[in-house]
Amino acid sequence: MNDLLTTEEAAVYLRLSERKLYDLVAAGTVPCTKATGRWLFPRSDLDQWLAHEAIKPQALSRAPAPAIVGGSQDPLLDWALRESGSGLAGLPEGSGSGLRRLRNREVVAAAIHLHRLNGNDENANLDAVSSDSSLYDAVVISFARREQGLLVAPGNPKKLTDMKSVLKSKARLAMRPQGAGAQLLLLALLKSAEIDAGQVSKDAPVCHTGADIAQAVREGRADCGIATRAVAVAAGVDFVSLVWERFDLVLRQRDYFLPQQQSLFNFLRGISFRNRAKELPGYDVAETGQVRLVN
Repeated sequence: MNDLLTTEEAAVYLRLSERKLYDLVAAGTVPCTKATGRWLFPRSDLDQWLAHEAIKPQALSRAPAPAIVGGSQDPLLDWALRESGSGLAGLPEGSGSGLRRLRNREVVAAAIHLHRLNGNDENANLDAVSSDSSLYDAVVISFARREQGLLVAPGNPKKLTDMKSVLKSKARLAMRPQGAGAQLLLLALLKSAEIDAGQVSKDAPVCHTGADIAQAVREGRADCGIATRAVAVAAGVDFVSLVWERFDLVLRQRDYFLPQQQSLFNFLRGISFRNRAKELPGYDVAETGQVRLVN
């Protein structure tokens, strides 16, 4: 046997499942190192670790994460959680909060749509997960591509077309909480238009979800805000298309195969989900369910 063991070899050597071994790694209990993207376990260090009775019962029996999908809110995802019979609940707080709760084992999965200020967003979700050492055992699953844009009042009275028109017309632009994917997209769009965020009128409420933005626009408390086409149609407001984005699910590898998650993923591969995606405008589900990254 080699002096450096792979995860599979170390699990066999310690007579543990790979899932239990990942739990020990996450707890910082077992000696290991990460090289070229893989966890390696020095056999001599494992021997010494065992000799000192380093395996803690509480580390081996960590409670599973709650059956909750945190992160960004999405109408199609909300519908899938309800209709799949998976028993998974939703906790829409934004992409950043979803990833934080996933790191802390407060949710079993996070729905994310992240954006970069340089506008190169195709792999923004993947890069955020792969660069996060606390998500060393994460897997990223494609949920959909979504159409994002400006929600505006019916008839688009301010004739908004892009970020420059928002600035020129002094439109009240609703913001999203810091760390939310839609807020990251807004900042990226402003930078692409060479507009400083401080120049935009903020005489509008901070809205936690796209539905909140739609309500603010309908009530005249905001002139516009970033959300999906599906949200605009459901709320009866007009929509100015700006970009298509990646909307992904992130979860731990060891949680991917559990019954509730598999129930959801099996549902996403079915015809009823495809039909619903056609009914709701602004979705591309050609890659739904595909694995985009395994950390």
